[in-house]
Amino acid sequence: MNNALNQLQPYPFEKLRALLAGAQPPADKNPIALSIGEPKHRSPSFVAEALSANLEQLAVYPTTLGIPALREAIAQWCERRFGVPAGWLDAARHVLPVNGTREALFAFTQTVVKRADSSQEPGLVVSPNPFYQIYEGAALLAGAEPHYLPCLAENGFNPDFDAVSAETWQRTQILFLCSPGNPTGALIPLETLKKLIALADQYDFVIAADECYSELYFDEQNPPAGLLSACAALGRSDFKRCVVFHSLSKRSNLPGLRSGFVAGDAEILKAFLLYRTYHGCAMPIQTQLASVAAWNDEVHVRANRALYREKFDAVLDILAPVMDVQRPDGGFYLWAQTPVDDQTFTRELFAREHVTVVPGSYLSREVEGFNPGAGRVRMALVAPLAECVEAAQRIRHYLQGL
Repeated sequence: MNNALNQLQPYPFEKLRALLAGAQPPADKNPIALSIGEPKHRSPSFVAEALSANLEQLAVYPTTLGIPALREAIAQWCERRFGVPAGWLDAARHVLPVNGTREALFAFTQTVVKRADSSQEPGLVVSPNPFYQIYEGAALLAGAEPHYLPCLAENGFNPDFDAVSAETWQRTQILFLCSPGNPTGALIPLETLKKLIALADQYDFVIAADECYSELYFDEQNPPAGLLSACAALGRSDFKRCVVFHSLSKRSNLPGLRSGFVAGDAEILKAFLLYRTYHGCAMPIQTQLASVAAWNDEVHVRANRALYREKFDAVLDILAPVMDVQRPDGGFYLWAQTPVDDQTFTRELFAREHVTVVPGSYLSREVEGFNPGAGRVRMALVAPLAECVEAAQRIRHYLQGL
């Protein structure tokens, strides 16, 4: 067996199940899960229609590179969304369809990490802390060492990149970014992205920007910048050392479609395509054609954002008077501070109110005796409005009883 598997920690939801084991929630209250970030809004009907209209493609082997129509649709969406000048993104070289960002983030790390020999220190995969657990697992299984940058309230829940030592940057092979962040909802400013690109050039590492929440924001007139925006602003038409990850799961409420893309540096994507060819993870053609329909439409995405705005408004009206919680910059999570430790809060809330949240400490790692997620919980506002409102009322009731 691969001995690196022994380094993997239990997934947060395994820890959550163990925490809640034996708790007896009130039978007269229906369960409400704010724990899993699975979109519950209706999937676009036209995507399902495109899928069903192309089921004859089940008889065809898909190629790993994907069909030109999908790569072109993705390239054009990036141009519209992130201000990339027309023609910069060559759909044949700078874009690669993937089966959702989770699989792609893991496989990408295996492609990029250069394994150290016995005389060398392992390379670093640097990520925010708290973080999406795939970054850590992918790093360990690629033979790299995870390195965590705390995301604290005093820094807007973004890492303090200025505090990172030159020695750390020197060892860095991949810098993972997540904007809007999971679980914090923090956005990385455009100027920070530009500075990070300069650091990547100076120290020769790859920036892997996980932007799967990028289309969940509050101001329709000011969509958040992404790493491609920074490349465009810098005139960086080759996207050197820059790769972005996007998905239809959150944007279009299509988590079951398993459809996303990776875009950026053509040389890196060439190597990633080679890895994926052996990995055997081509996207079915009927899924690709349905994805073309999704990337070409923004009406359903704006409607999706409106639903989330309504839920955030309603829930924050209920919780803000009794809890330290603020509207995030983006995404669909609340990153709330708890008046008791986060595990006690989570277990008691479940036992008394039948509402499930995730302890922040389960989404973070303790470094030098400090866990930046401790004392917070993540609440995913994915359920319908009425359920989110009821959950907020129950949380308020629980807090008022402390």
